[in-house]
Amino acid sequence: MRAIRFHEHGGPEVLKLEEVTVGDPGPGEARLRIGAAGVNFVDVYHRSGLYPMQLPAGLGVEAAGRVEAVGAGVDHVRPGDRVAFVGGPGCYAEARVVPADRLVRLPDAISDRTAAGAMLKGLTAQVLIRRTYPVKAGDTVLWHAAAGGVGLIAIQWLKALGATVIGTVGSDEKAALARAHGCDHVVVYTREDFVARVRELTGGEGVPVVYDSVGKTTFAGSIDCLRPLGMMVTFGNASGPVPPVDPLLLSRKGSLFLTRPSVFTYVARRADLERSAAELLEVVGSGAVKVEVGRALPLAQAAEAHRALEARATTGSLVLEP
Repeated sequence: MRAIRFHEHGGPEVLKLEEVTVGDPGPGEARLRIGAAGVNFVDVYHRSGLYPMQLPAGLGVEAAGRVEAVGAGVDHVRPGDRVAFVGGPGCYAEARVVPADRLVRLPDAISDRTAAGAMLKGLTAQVLIRRTYPVKAGDTVLWHAAAGGVGLIAIQWLKALGATVIGTVGSDEKAALARAHGCDHVVVYTREDFVARVRELTGGEGVPVVYDSVGKTTFAGSIDCLRPLGMMVTFGNASGPVPPVDPLLLSRKGSLFLTRPSVFTYVARRADLERSAAELLEVVGSGAVKVEVGRALPLAQAAEAHRALEARATTGSLVLEP
């Protein structure tokens, strides 16, 4: 089988398409024939060394495809089942052996491409808006990178919950996309002061929660968008890691809450994964959330996918197909 591998941390150029051996699944495992793999910023962090890995290594933490074989003790999936996977790196490949408890069955109406573009991002959205800060009808929330893969899913879901969404984007093209997916107010932060705009839109009060995957360049402004007792949810580092934070800042700004969630912690237990995935598949299946796969590239072009992602030249989800 072929897979993307890298032997040193670095830029996209370290990614190489190589021949690999995929063996039979052991106890508690399944072999997955991959139809599509999602590309996410966590893959960039693995490749660059921000999240160091033992090398050589593969990339990609989500995929969709079909079960080819299962090991002993696996009874919730069987050969021939269409499934999605979210777990450890290695999905930029034609096939791989995975822990079977990380597999979720897919309904026929959801394609491999859609599932690969939706599972990690959709589970992230579910964790953020349903569990980290449970958004309720009438809440006004600020979402950075509103035209990104997680953002487009979250905006639609937030609207279905009855929330008002203020989104930030980097271009007029992305602003149009965010509006088309339900964003109530869009701020092009490259030419507008998003803090001033949020204060204006909320009558000076601020918002109860900010969801920020951009990181370094937006963190300070995001804090200033919160109302007293608000929650700052930082869940990505697209512009670089957030610098160390003095806890007294949270007190001075209104007894704020700060959290840095990881979807993998929230779905570490099989029961939590099943509940979160079921809720995601329900909103996608009902049409309340439409998954925007902005670009699909061949597996061999993984480096190009990373360049586009890091340049913030993508909208919606980005997937690789063997």
